[in-house]
Amino acid sequence: MTDARADGLRISYEDHGSGQPALLCLTGWCSSRARYEHLVPLLARNHRVLAFDWRGHGDSERDVDDFGQQEMVEDALAVVAAAGVERFIPVAASHSGWVAVELRRRLGPERVPKVVHMDWMVVEPSERYMEVIRKLQSPDTWPEARDTLFTIWKAGVDTEEIRRVIDVMSEQGADMWMRSGREIEDAYARGGSPLKTYEGIDTAPSVLHLYGQPQDPAYYETQQRFAAEHSWFNVRRVPAQTHFTMVEVAQEAADAIEEFVDSD
Repeated sequence: MTDARADGLRISYEDHGSGQPALLCLTGWCSSRARYEHLVPLLARNHRVLAFDWRGHGDSERDVDDFGQQEMVEDALAVVAAAGVERFIPVAASHSGWVAVELRRRLGPERVPKVVHMDWMVVEPSERYMEVIRKLQSPDTWPEARDTLFTIWKAGVDTEEIRRVIDVMSEQGADMWMRSGREIEDAYARGGSPLKTYEGIDTAPSVLHLYGQPQDPAYYETQQRFAAEHSWFNVRRVPAQTHFTMVEVAQEAADAIEEFVDSD
């Protein structure tokens, strides 16, 4: 475990394997890099892999002021700089995907040639989903909204690995959960959807979306149609029931990521 510095704060990260481009694992809100503990060893057999905790999360500085997406971008850049990485591919869980988009926008194709997204709502979210996100921002309703998300994400799967992920997220309190709701809603308000946001970048990167949930066929079909019209977008559905593909089906996820990363 090594530390980087972003805005004077300690950002804790792990560095495994070797090779270029490196893979930079970005975890979701209220989670920790332990979410990647099954996936990183598989990827590190053939690639250099960095995994870190955002400020206020995991082993990074916990006593922090309010922050949002832009500060998370700075955390990621600090880790990349401290590790001496020139070219890298973000592997982003859920809404950390917005950070991955910004990294590509700032650094361009020479430094960020591809992006992997996992378990993200890449199309415009439903009103039902946004209602939960808005409840997440209220001091009165955030616990109810968080528990609703936990129920959806677990999808009835009760394994030790999934319980550990939920336990880590349960350790975060009101400030972080409400912050996450604010930042998620703001990101969709600005971009409409991740796919629309990528369309607005001058040169969109090669993108893979790897997911298991939601299992609604319409969600997959929408992404397939988009992929047919945009050669840079790829979607891969894996046999995961939960929101945690990198935990539940780590080997399938690693195989799909390596195939994508190593392709021309």
